[in-house]
Amino acid sequence: MSDSIVVINPNSTERVTAGIDEAMAPLRIAGGPKIACLTLAEGPPGIESQLDADGVIAPLCRLIRARDNEAAAFVVACFSDPGLFAAREATRKPVLGIAECGILTALTLGHRVGVISILARSVPRHLRYYSAMGVESRIVGDLAIEISIAGLADEHLTLKRMIDIGARLKDERQADVLVMGCAGMARFRSRLQASLGVPVVEPTQAAVAMAIGRVRLGWV
Repeated sequence: MSDSIVVINPNSTERVTAGIDEAMAPLRIAGGPKIACLTLAEGPPGIESQLDADGVIAPLCRLIRARDNEAAAFVVACFSDPGLFAAREATRKPVLGIAECGILTALTLGHRVGVISILARSVPRHLRYYSAMGVESRIVGDLAIEISIAGLADEHLTLKRMIDIGARLKDERQADVLVMGCAGMARFRSRLQASLGVPVVEPTQAAVAMAIGRVRLGWV
């Protein structure tokens, strides 16, 4: 079996995949698993609705089956965790979702978790997921910067709004740890954490870190 961790961006925006790949740099360590970041060509430019999330399930599972022989684990790199349970039926390898892993990681770093989302219409979908996970009592807020996937290319505006929303979560909701609620935000983690002074979880990093542990320890 290969030791590669295959990270799949289920939207079709290559810039998002490039940002995810860049965020993997600290996790590419000597002797560790290879980390390959792929784009789901059939996906929408951004997963911004339940319809978008549901629509990528079938092509995502096809891609996982096609890459199964070369992967030790898969990561679904979208904060909706689209198709996560179907994907786990498409392979016997571990499949991790970044929302689940990001939130679980945040729970080890603080008691009151705040989430920075891209669009307000995504928030109800996230809230349903937190409830399904049984962690809704630890989520003190999920607030949106109201910038689309395409709009994240404006780094100055995106970072400013992320800092503003992060500060609201920290000061008004007393969040002591923040989670970035979109894989497209990956490149802003260090700057956001430095500005706000609380731990900031980049969920794809959290998921890949867990995948590395599972591969290295044989938890498959």
